[in-house]
Amino acid sequence: MRSAGPEVGWYAQEADSVVAAMGSSQVAGISSRDAAERRSEVGPNEIASAPALSPWAIASTQFKDLMNLMLIAVAVVSIGIGEVPTATVVAVLVGLNVVLGTRQELKARSSIDALAKMHTPSARAVRDHTLCNLDATELVPGDIVQLEAGDIVPADGRLLTAASLETQEAALTGESAPVAKNAQSLNAFDVPLGDRTNMVFQNTSVTRGTATMIVTETGMKTEIGRIASMLSAVSPGKSPLQRELNSLTKVLGVIAWAAVALIVVIGVVRGQTLTTVLLLGISMGVSAIPTGLPTFVQAMLAYGARQLAAVNAVVKNLTDVETLGATSAINSDKTGTLTMNQMTVRTLYFHGRWYTVEGEGYSKSGRIVQVAGEAPSDFTLLAYGLCLDSDATVSDGGEVVGDPTEAALIVLAAKMGVDGPRTRLAYPRLAAVPFDSSYKFMATFHDLPAGGSTQFVGLVKGGPDVVLARCSGAVGADGRLVPIATMREELFRVNRELSEKGLRVLAFAERRLAGRKEEVRSNPMSFVEDLTFVGMVGIIDPLRPAAVEAVRTAQAAGIEVRMITGDHTITASAIGDELGLGPGAVSGAELLAMDDETLGDSLPRLHVFGRVTPQDKLRLASVMQERGAVVAMTGDAVNDAAALKKADIGVAMGSGSEVTKQAGKMVLTDDNFGTLITAIRLGRDIYEKIVAYIRYQMSKLFSLVLLFLAASVFNINDGVALTPLMVLFQHFFITLFPVAVIMLDPPSPDLMSRRPRDPRTPIANRRALMQWLFYGVLQFAVTLAAMLLAPGEMSTSESSVPMTTAFVVLSLGSVFAGLVMRRDPESGCASPILGALKILSVPVIVTVCAVEVGFLQDLLMTAPLTGGQWLACIGWALIIPVVVEAEKLLRRRRRTDLPPVLTVAAAVNPRSVR
Repeated sequence: MRSAGPEVGWYAQEADSVVAAMGSSQVAGISSRDAAERRSEVGPNEIASAPALSPWAIASTQFKDLMNLMLIAVAVVSIGIGEVPTATVVAVLVGLNVVLGTRQELKARSSIDALAKMHTPSARAVRDHTLCNLDATELVPGDIVQLEAGDIVPADGRLLTAASLETQEAALTGESAPVAKNAQSLNAFDVPLGDRTNMVFQNTSVTRGTATMIVTETGMKTEIGRIASMLSAVSPGKSPLQRELNSLTKVLGVIAWAAVALIVVIGVVRGQTLTTVLLLGISMGVSAIPTGLPTFVQAMLAYGARQLAAVNAVVKNLTDVETLGATSAINSDKTGTLTMNQMTVRTLYFHGRWYTVEGEGYSKSGRIVQVAGEAPSDFTLLAYGLCLDSDATVSDGGEVVGDPTEAALIVLAAKMGVDGPRTRLAYPRLAAVPFDSSYKFMATFHDLPAGGSTQFVGLVKGGPDVVLARCSGAVGADGRLVPIATMREELFRVNRELSEKGLRVLAFAERRLAGRKEEVRSNPMSFVEDLTFVGMVGIIDPLRPAAVEAVRTAQAAGIEVRMITGDHTITASAIGDELGLGPGAVSGAELLAMDDETLGDSLPRLHVFGRVTPQDKLRLASVMQERGAVVAMTGDAVNDAAALKKADIGVAMGSGSEVTKQAGKMVLTDDNFGTLITAIRLGRDIYEKIVAYIRYQMSKLFSLVLLFLAASVFNINDGVALTPLMVLFQHFFITLFPVAVIMLDPPSPDLMSRRPRDPRTPIANRRALMQWLFYGVLQFAVTLAAMLLAPGEMSTSESSVPMTTAFVVLSLGSVFAGLVMRRDPESGCASPILGALKILSVPVIVTVCAVEVGFLQDLLMTAPLTGGQWLACIGWALIIPVVVEAEKLLRRRRRTDLPPVLTVAAAVNPRSVR
């Protein structure tokens, strides 16, 4: 029977104690009956899927949106007083909003399901004294499982035996290099996940060796399962734009219904009929509610999403396009994101000389470069060690089978002109000492051409400290054999220099053993001594080519870039220096010792985080968000999934795990970190356009509210300035085209030289509100004056010239306003303008049709106008762009007169001095 619980440090206990605690036997395993009982207690070894909401349930939540509730109220009242066309148009608008919102929600609910769909391996387990193949979902705690190279670990487990075992845990811990494992207990009770060398974890892979493990955790209690639980616990938050639009909608709702209430009260006091009063209320409500705001913002975001897709960045939700523009911090995983996740030999030290190795990843093309004037080196003896003292293979296409570090050695040999597989066939192993983490080296023995004849040679590869301790001699720069004592300090210095650069260092040595072949075969370990040092190689997971420039661009844009990785801090720090990240490196253990307040205060001085856990990544995102940052988190492995979901923008790599892609809000299909920076630039541009649109839309809404209030208070045309369908026609067939002009306007050239906008400063800030109100008063005053000075009698029951004049002036004024308001404070009349004029010609034609075409006259209650009346309407409407451009010109001139310090601030963030 199993004792204790999830707090048990299995890694801190002896293997026999773990077996006993789990009620199992290393020889017999557990019985089938015990397995069935345990499975009924703990469940199958699989990741639970998140309960899915039906589309109807999601759609029902969309109806609770404040904007939709207000529109539904307008539709109901319209039906009550017989305004069926108005009710129909409003109902269609509500349906459109609900459909769009539901589609987005359905795309965002698959993170946990992706975990459940991961490949489930089979397992070789001992049951009832018999070794049998089982589906991994049938495993239970206490099962004895055998592992070998190429296997996927089927559950979390404690190693009982291990021979030369290494596992690739990048998907879980983020560490790029394989991790050596052994069965020895750890004398500690608080060991980070990446340092639990006697434990193996579900869905990691075995790259070398063999082992026997006892299953300690299955299903949702595994480390992968805990990540799934974190994904369930992380609720996706609303984007900054969603929060701002919600706040703006509430403010407009208060204004709208207060105005409606005022108009109704005035109508009742005047003794108007209930139908007239309700018609006034509907007209006012349609005017004040920004009916087109959600739809048009959705269209702009969809346009941004298409732009992002064109540069290999796919967003799942349209609002994430805007969030990108507010990004102020990027937390990037290292392995596979900033780096290529392909181990590569970068530096070579051979016979006392330094060499640089060119080429990246597992491509066999590249040169070995040396100092000018030096005689070409004969790398034959080192090439023997690279090929024969390893087991990995690398195809010409870069496909790797075996240990990634050994693959880097095979690629290095290829750059020396040596074919690894053919070399192994030519010189087979006659004896070997397999690699083991307890002694940290590997040795093989072969008959090789050396020194002009065929000799029996031992080749050794391992950690520099271990290999050097077994050496008695070394080959100097002049090619002569010298005592190791004369070069020991130099070799230790070389090792230290390579390690400080973040390189993984391997040393190579050899020993000539003429006439001792049988002795070696009987006891090869005893001959791994009295070696001659040959050389060292420095291996690294190289940076992606565009990563350095992308980091520099982000920093110029005021975005903090931090690297968060499972690799050791020294390696991570070296990579951070190469990337040009800011100062400060900290390990996961040091991070754990900080409380959230200390961590938050230290963040400006910390830019590299090494040896972190998935929980650390999640915590970092939370602390940064609490400090006001808009956080983008990049990653490609399962261990990144929870942090990606927590971040404001979770960015998954296209080649990463399905779990990560589902948890993230954006996927970079080209795996290029630089694409994220391009996406942020596009996000900033889209936000600028949304601000321009809202400025335009709110000015129009304020003008309509003021127009209806004035008509009601002063009893102009019985309080009805325009019919409800006239207002809806304005929203759908006039303002649509200026919005298209705003969307297609090219971005500002200085977008990426500004600091990120503060998400705490809303779109509807005081300065913006004053600007909207000024533009709204301008349009209201021009429209009201045109209506009052137009010839003819006003009427609410039939078409009239004054009401038609107001409709035309408002339409043309909206067209001209869209042209000049597309940029701020820059002139809207500046180049390029021809494309904008072509688009804006359409609503001008639509306005003419609305007034002069018969069936539209009947629907909208418009009256035909004479040529002189049309010219008067154009003249009134032109006042609006002239005044707007004059106001912007004054602001631009004030900005050029700023003191030097404020001029610099304006260049960095023009909005700060608007």
